[in-house]
Amino acid sequence: MGTIFLFDALREATDEEMQKDKSVFVLGEDVGHYGGSYKVTKDLHIKYGDIRVLDTPIAENSFMGMAIGAAMTGLRPVVEGMNMSFLLLAFNQISNNAGMLRYTSGGNFKIPLVIRGPGGVGKQLGAEHSQRLEAYFQAIPGLKIVACSTPYNAKGLLKSAIRDSNPVIFFEHVLLYNLQDHVPENEYFIPLDKAEVVRCGTEITIITYSRMRYHVLQATDTLVQKGYDPEIIDLISLKPIDIDSIVASLNKTHHVLIVEECMKTGGIAAEIIAQVNDNYFDLLDAPIVRLSSQDIPTPYNGALEKATVVQPQQIVEAVEKLLS
Repeated sequence: MGTIFLFDALREATDEEMQKDKSVFVLGEDVGHYGGSYKVTKDLHIKYGDIRVLDTPIAENSFMGMAIGAAMTGLRPVVEGMNMSFLLLAFNQISNNAGMLRYTSGGNFKIPLVIRGPGGVGKQLGAEHSQRLEAYFQAIPGLKIVACSTPYNAKGLLKSAIRDSNPVIFFEHVLLYNLQDHVPENEYFIPLDKAEVVRCGTEITIITYSRMRYHVLQATDTLVQKGYDPEIIDLISLKPIDIDSIVASLNKTHHVLIVEECMKTGGIAAEIIAQVNDNYFDLLDAPIVRLSSQDIPTPYNGALEKATVVQPQQIVEAVEKLLS
């Protein structure tokens, strides 16, 4: 078991799947000779050639349509969005074609397509490059959505996504690429529809995903010192949401705090609250609390940018208030 960066874990997953299956290929802007904006595809063009690691023009709608067509014919495209916000230019292809074709064709076509790349609030990347698109894609029928958070789950999830016969939106956080962790040398896969219980506890369930996992862990250090015993769930799967894992935790704690980097209006937390309130309301001893980003374009100014995103001290205060 070795320690590697998250971007290397993604690269290993891609390399292994391309080596095992000639139908797997990568396309996107600068994925070839440049090696990808965050080096996830570094040197893969040397090994597999310029057709299987295909540099595209700056034409997201066009190359997304090409990838969907390739998937319909039996290939397994992995599309890298240089920044996930750019893929809003391909929203029509993703929603009307990728998400719906398996259903509208009566099952005659499968769409084994992975759409992956960096997103989230970085460090002063500006509003257009700090998009959190989870809520945009969550409403589209036919898509699966995952958000990796460690090198270990990044590799296992990407391998599972490439082998899935449905379109998968694969979110990577721009500030987690240099995260290091142990990754097994043996091949492994992680299911696309399961949450991870990061810490077991008895008093409150804290639900989170992506980069906010680390803000929650930082807050938990403080909470434990103060005598609290939180349970932490990393959603990983944003669609479908693993409601069974949430309910299993809720049966123990009867309190829920959701921490997300997504905007509050129409976000992932809003969907979880709706599902719990609709079906498991009697398990709650208090209303669910959510901490989300401000409903504003992310400012470029560093101090203002920090103020739009949930910070560990806010998590500590929310738990104390909820359990008081």
